Amino acid sequence: MADIRVGEKFKGASYAFIPQRFERFELVMGDTVVPVAGTVGDRPALNMAAPGEGLVTVVHQTGDSILTYNDPRLFENFVTHKDFGWALDINRERGIPETGFRERYSRYAKSLIAVGAGEGADREVGMETEILALANPYTGDLAAGMPVRVLYQGQPRVDTQVEVFDRAPDGTVSVTLHRTDGNGEATIPVEAGHEYLFDAVVMRFLEGAGPDDPVWESLWAALTFKVPE
Repeated sequence: MADIRVGEKFKGASYAFIPQRFERFELVMGDTVVPVAGTVGDRPALNMAAPGEGLVTVVHQTGDSILTYNDPRLFENFVTHKDFGWALDINRERGIPETGFRERYSRYAKSLIAVGAGEGADREVGMETEILALANPYTGDLAAGMPVRVLYQGQPRVDTQVEVFDRAPDGTVSVTLHRTDGNGEATIPVEAGHEYLFDAVVMRFLEGAGPDDPVWESLWAALTFKVPE
């Protein structure tokens, strides 16, 4: 059982099972891929038997949503925080107005869940962007940290920011920033009993957009898991 949530720092409204709003919703175990079944309006959105015992990767890809920037500070704060300061230069070069322009965005989420002992491994699932866990948080030795690889169109994203949200057992959330190396990989320090959300965002300018079309597109990759005590 799992909720679909959108928010910040592990807080946010839960979303019902509405197939029209997503492109993919699957349980992946090795070579086994099972579509998530449900009835429109179900809460939690995921409520079904696992394909078997082992490590389950829940894959959820949303459809597109549109955001209009009516406050120039919002875009500036967003791209600065996500390490896309160059987007401000492109806006100036292309004559994009400070307000009224639009962004298209979509989410590419994976969540690791242990069924039984949780043996197994995450794998690439072919989304436009995704974060691949290079260790099993339920059975692996994470003394040196949790290794991940960030991918875009199947290729490693080199020197890319990874934002990490760490929720401690007492509910407090800390946020840290990390970067991938020359292989598109990063090893993130983790602690037993803590829950984690890793995210990495792709930002791309949409060439040839019409006057009413989005001029930017952001793709949000996320990975969630818990390190057992």
